[in-house]
Amino acid sequence: MTDYYKVLGVDRSASQDEIKKAYRKMSRKYHPDIAGQEFEEKFKEVNTAYEVLSDTDKRQMYDQGVDPLNPQTGYSSSAGGFDDMSDIFSTFFGGAFGSAGSSGPIPRTQPGRDSLTSVAIDLEKAVFGGVQNVDIRTWSVCPDCSGSGTADGAEPVTCPQCHGSGNVQTVRRTLLGQMVSTQPCDRCQGHGTIIENPCHTCNGHGRVRIQRTVGVNIPAGVKDETRLRLSGQGEVGEGGGPAGDLYVDISIKPDKRFTRRDDDLHCWITVPMTWAVLGHETSIDTFDGPQTVHIPAGSQQESTISLDNLGVTNLKDSGKRGKIIVHLMISIPNGLDSAQKKLMEDFARKQKDDDYSPSQSSQPRGKEQKGFFDRLRHAFSA
Repeated sequence: MTDYYKVLGVDRSASQDEIKKAYRKMSRKYHPDIAGQEFEEKFKEVNTAYEVLSDTDKRQMYDQGVDPLNPQTGYSSSAGGFDDMSDIFSTFFGGAFGSAGSSGPIPRTQPGRDSLTSVAIDLEKAVFGGVQNVDIRTWSVCPDCSGSGTADGAEPVTCPQCHGSGNVQTVRRTLLGQMVSTQPCDRCQGHGTIIENPCHTCNGHGRVRIQRTVGVNIPAGVKDETRLRLSGQGEVGEGGGPAGDLYVDISIKPDKRFTRRDDDLHCWITVPMTWAVLGHETSIDTFDGPQTVHIPAGSQQESTISLDNLGVTNLKDSGKRGKIIVHLMISIPNGLDSAQKKLMEDFARKQKDDDYSPSQSSQPRGKEQKGFFDRLRHAFSA
């Protein structure tokens, strides 16, 4: 039995959220539109694993050593889990016991599969939203036959071998009686009709592989690893059938100026010691243009200054935005000249720093005592 936990790369104790995240990662890695058509079977295996592990009942059966997707697994009281004896013979002989047991022809028009792609956006686009173009390789309606699959526009004709049923039957005599085996017709591939003059562009399939550009509407406030769904933008089906959906995985590129934490944007600026001591006014670059930052006198290392309503737009309420939080990194001068050194020595004597005993604690003690730059400011203003 396939190890579905191993397929998704999770432990047997994984939570549903961990399974979902693992599925998204693996489906993105092995989706044929991204990894190539040679990974189609691996992609199917990932989907199967998620189908089992994301369903509580199926997962419980699987953990007990029973594959819930095995067609021979079930709880029916009939023989071996089969509904009746005809099901047993169908399993071994491909059809009904003593009857046709056939299904109808396979429609030529089939719905298309969903597609998956990924795109990396700038942090600014996550802040304000906007349109991001994505190039995808997918199936589209054949431009020459408009999905009909025929070169001359003629309707498909009834298959002379199966007479439109899509199936052929083989009768065998056994000790148990007459066995009727039903299989898809190999002449029409189970469709019941034949295209006598197929389109040379799509070979009768009604669709072709193309490269196209899709404009993805990025919502303001979108978070990293969000998956967006674009209805009807996936693969067109066989015979020009309706397109599936396109899923787009969003990742946000690192920004040189800001780090995002929820709806707030954090940045660090290095300022000279004199600005921290005496106070100063400067400006920083933001996504809304230059903004003034007022540095209070006596600011300490890693002091923060908040700029309201300049952060990320709230995903659920576009009228709200987070903050920009500016962290101060104070540059301590080195290589002082004699006058500067004397000034600092005078300050140290005035503050009796030689007699100062550092306090020790396991956590920052906040503002219980005045910081160095605050004391320096008061010394100069005295």
